[in-house]
Amino acid sequence: MSETMSSSGAADDVMDHLIDFHEAYLKVATFFCLATGSDKGLDASPRGGPAGFVHMLDPYRLAFADWPGNNRIESLHNLQHDQRIGLLFLFPGLEVFLRINGRGRISTDPDILRRVSEGQRMAKTAIVVAVEEVLFHCGKAINRAKLWSDASHIDRRSLPTTGQMIASLAKLGDGQAAQLDEHYNQAVRTDLY
Repeated sequence: MSETMSSSGAADDVMDHLIDFHEAYLKVATFFCLATGSDKGLDASPRGGPAGFVHMLDPYRLAFADWPGNNRIESLHNLQHDQRIGLLFLFPGLEVFLRINGRGRISTDPDILRRVSEGQRMAKTAIVVAVEEVLFHCGKAINRAKLWSDASHIDRRSLPTTGQMIASLAKLGDGQAAQLDEHYNQAVRTDLY
């Protein structure tokens, strides 16, 4: 038996379109992992935003802004050659996942960009997903990981910091690690767009 909702007794429905309860979850979604592929392999990247940052355009399509991240733009490169796309949504505090698979394309359509804008911020591109499969997964993995438990939070001091890793990989002095950490900690919280 798969990790779909059927393992908890609910219907094992894989649908080819979105319905009202999918839309309800999308309206509160703040985070998902995006998977794309190419002839070089697969790529997965985190995506986040305010509740409802993924927009249901109609029962067969959804869209989200493609905001700057680590500047690798792997997802956009991949979608130019391979439209297969997967989205796995996590909902903080809930014991359920939403998975959507389909075909993705890059859009610069002004109407779509306006729809996925965040306040006065307008993205340069959006990703539009033609839904092929949508399903819910049960939260067994969340409970096995104790993901939402405060006791599972990792003590940040127990692992190398971002600055220490960058300094080591770039063969910089230990003194620069603290500066890199300060810059990273500021940027990751304030330079969001």
